[in-house]
Amino acid sequence: MPSNLLHSLVEYTTIPVDEKEKVVQLSSNEIFKSPFCYLSGHKLVEFSAQERDHFKRYVQNGGFVFVDDCNHDIDGLFAKSFEQEMARTFGPKALQKIPNNHPIYHSFFKFDDGPPTTSFELNGWGDDLVHDYLKAIIINGKIGVLYSNKDYGCEWDYDFRNKRFLAVDNTRFGVNIVVYALTG
Repeated sequence: MPSNLLHSLVEYTTIPVDEKEKVVQLSSNEIFKSPFCYLSGHKLVEFSAQERDHFKRYVQNGGFVFVDDCNHDIDGLFAKSFEQEMARTFGPKALQKIPNNHPIYHSFFKFDDGPPTTSFELNGWGDDLVHDYLKAIIINGKIGVLYSNKDYGCEWDYDFRNKRFLAVDNTRFGVNIVVYALTG
């Protein structure tokens, strides 16, 4: 996760945070020791049979994966291949838009209009679209996979000391995602 989001978790919540980045291979059983995983990229997403099995078991057993397309291009390689991989893993209709009144938008901070926009959307870095929704795979009434093509990762990827120059801390929705994943 971007370091300033980790800083926000420490600043706003009492959730214990390990400040060292831990990269876990999807093919490793280590993934089952983490309640929250973050996947981001802009290239092809293609799981091996073992990775697909681990991903599915992880999510079905209560794990939470936040997936953020850092290109946020709706016709881009990451978006297409990730959505195809989720269809192979969970079925063709598993990944669905979530309503903008979903509990994730109120799990810590209030976002009454749904997912906040990012400057990357507004600056036209990807497809020049502002996406007014997120998608999710729901397992037993709870989000197991949250998918964004809004490029939150790049939005949050700056030195946390620069947050003091923002009128509103843009990492607040990231706090909501983590709080929802760990408590919802």
